[in-house]
Amino acid sequence: MIPRPRTLRWRIQTWHGLLLVAVLAGLGATAYRLERTNAFRHLDTELEKRLGALHSAVGGRPGGPRRPPPDAGPPPESHPPPGRGEPRGPDPGRPPRPGSFQLPDVLAALFVPGEEPAYFYHLWTRHGEVFGAAAHAPVGLPMPPRADAGPGTETRDGRRLAWKSTPPGEVLLVGASTAPTERELTRFAWWLAGGGLAVLALGLVGGGWLTARALSPVQEIGAVASRVAEGRMGARISVAEPGSELGNLAAALNQTFARLEAAFSEQARFTADAAHELLTPTSVLLAQTQLALHRPRSAEEYRETIVTVRRAAQRIHNLCESLLTLTCFDSHTEPLQLRACDLAEVAREQLEALQPLADERGIALAQEGAPCPCQADPDRLAQVFTNLLVNAVKYSRPGDRVTLTTERIGNAARIRIADTGPGIAPEHLPHLFERFYRADASRNRATGGAGLGLAICKTLVEAHGGTISVQSEPASGTILTVTLPSEAPGAPSGTFA
Repeated sequence: MIPRPRTLRWRIQTWHGLLLVAVLAGLGATAYRLERTNAFRHLDTELEKRLGALHSAVGGRPGGPRRPPPDAGPPPESHPPPGRGEPRGPDPGRPPRPGSFQLPDVLAALFVPGEEPAYFYHLWTRHGEVFGAAAHAPVGLPMPPRADAGPGTETRDGRRLAWKSTPPGEVLLVGASTAPTERELTRFAWWLAGGGLAVLALGLVGGGWLTARALSPVQEIGAVASRVAEGRMGARISVAEPGSELGNLAAALNQTFARLEAAFSEQARFTADAAHELLTPTSVLLAQTQLALHRPRSAEEYRETIVTVRRAAQRIHNLCESLLTLTCFDSHTEPLQLRACDLAEVAREQLEALQPLADERGIALAQEGAPCPCQADPDRLAQVFTNLLVNAVKYSRPGDRVTLTTERIGNAARIRIADTGPGIAPEHLPHLFERFYRADASRNRATGGAGLGLAICKTLVEAHGGTISVQSEPASGTILTVTLPSEAPGAPSGTFA
């Protein structure tokens, strides 16, 4: 059993070859049938021409008298001896005798024995007796039907035969061998076969080349995908024809590979940053516990050690909680608890909670704007406002002011938190919402942060279908803007007018 081709290239080539064979076979068969029909039509035309000439020579045209051949003399009064002076046509007064007909010289050229095909004739009386035949005519030909059956044509024993009857009842037959015609048709068939094989070979070679050229991008796509699977994330597919179907596929895969590379890079950096952030508090825990166990200490010293250990454990707890929040929202396993709420009210509660911290650092807090109803998760938005306000308070100077503004803009709600602090350098703004990113030395671990607060804010805002942006210039303060749709994704419509 022949195994089926498994590659796409060979499947296309196989179907292309089968289709080409079918088309060539159909064209060849049609051409051969047409050539055969034309060849036998030409042979029949030659037979009809000779049959008509023979009919005229015999003198059997309807309505006309029987004429002697042109070279015959006047009718004799008495019959001459046999073989001399015998008329070349039958006597109208009596049926022709066997062997009595001789073909006129002017028509003998139509029945030359050496030519191909060699035409011959046979003549029968109405009684079935042969009264004339060509010297090379086959012996034993049966008499065709007479005039009551009409003229006819047939192929018998390798010969093409045509016949007709005269009004008195004689039967005239003209024939020729079909061997020369069949040889010509055989040569034509071989020519067709050779030409068809040449066209088939050329078509298969050309089709294979075109198939290989058309599928070469697919092979390149597979090779690049294999390299990406091996870990070489920077591999890309070269796009030779961007507008083609394979070009669009290659462009889409390149975008996918780029996103995969960015995701893997971010994951690797995230893992390294998380390990680095966890390393500091765990080192503090180990150092304090080892120091406490090294020798006996006083109660006050043990208390200080416990406080330090608790602070480090709290930092680990906060970091783990932040990482868990990001992981849950990244994997879409933490659904939002959407309900009707007023963003202005949620923001006011967070301002009140942070007022003691602001008073301690000498920062003024203020709220402006009108009520801002929205369909959202108030607990998650409270977390967003808390992180943004804590950052604004932490990095502002004594005497600075932090203002929270809420407003409705069409079908969206906008919250702006502006401070008059030192601002942020422009080179840090594009990376501000990246995980574990710290803008400068003033925003380091001394402030107690892990660089995840703004990343969590961005994740929670985008989960609501909103956006968050930052505007800042050194020594001119910072403005953080959160824009949320009035109805979050998946929320029932018509909650607010």
